[in-house]
Amino acid sequence: MKLWSILGNSQKLDGGAMFGNAPKAMWERWSNVDADNRIDLACRALLASPLNGKTVLFETGIGAFFEPKLRERYGVQEPHHVLLDSLQAAGFSHEDIDVVVLSHLHFDHAGGLLAAWEEGEQPRLLFPNATFLISAACWDRARVPHQRDRASFISELPDLLEASGRLEIVDGEYSLALGRSVRFHYSDGHTPGLMLAEIVGPEHVAGEDHGGVVFCADLIPGRPWVHVPITMGYDRNAELLIDEKREFLEDKLARNVHLFFTHDPGCALAQVTRDAKGKFGTVHDTAELHARALAG
Repeated sequence: MKLWSILGNSQKLDGGAMFGNAPKAMWERWSNVDADNRIDLACRALLASPLNGKTVLFETGIGAFFEPKLRERYGVQEPHHVLLDSLQAAGFSHEDIDVVVLSHLHFDHAGGLLAAWEEGEQPRLLFPNATFLISAACWDRARVPHQRDRASFISELPDLLEASGRLEIVDGEYSLALGRSVRFHYSDGHTPGLMLAEIVGPEHVAGEDHGGVVFCADLIPGRPWVHVPITMGYDRNAELLIDEKREFLEDKLARNVHLFFTHDPGCALAQVTRDAKGKFGTVHDTAELHARALAG
């Protein structure tokens, strides 16, 4: 099996919102900031093939579904569907994808499911041959959003996914589509039922899987958020997220599971480390993956 990091459309978002509880004097050391207080963010997907005999895409980024006014409001930098170009550069098309795994349905993670905006056209679902995986709690949240994050969802998307006939609601460690090749962890601090997909590694020690890769989604958007106290203003429950993140990182460190970041503009994959004071960090940071073997 090989892994590719697949870039989608990039964003610029307010740094204060992205680093919620951290002062600017701290976070501006970690991220470049523009005159509007915005930082650069990637919307990166992970492609794995063959995985359980299938070509699997973990998330789709923000895509290009926004009309121009909203594209500007949400800081989307490119008007075209970058994810499709990145897939093509890796030797794939959206028609080649057998499974799309969605950590949750906020637009910056699921917007790439839709075709690029065209004036007068209704939203249209891409990936015509894919099964779509989403957790039960995330599905419920998207169907009936809370006022706090209603604007983060694409109102038309749940009906499009359901109408496809290729939706699998996941409510446990494993899915029907991917079997034991992908293990799911869950987090509620950012949004209910955030689904963190771990590609199971090739090593087995004392009955546990070692050496895999986990898609960190918005539990850990990038390297700065590996520091446990750092949360986002977008998180629904910061204290819960901190507790979940600590437990998550302890587990991945113990089992040598590498972290895959969706929003870090400079790093796709890294290994967890912890210093003598107990602070988590990363080593062996990797900017891009090009047909990388899982055990590489």
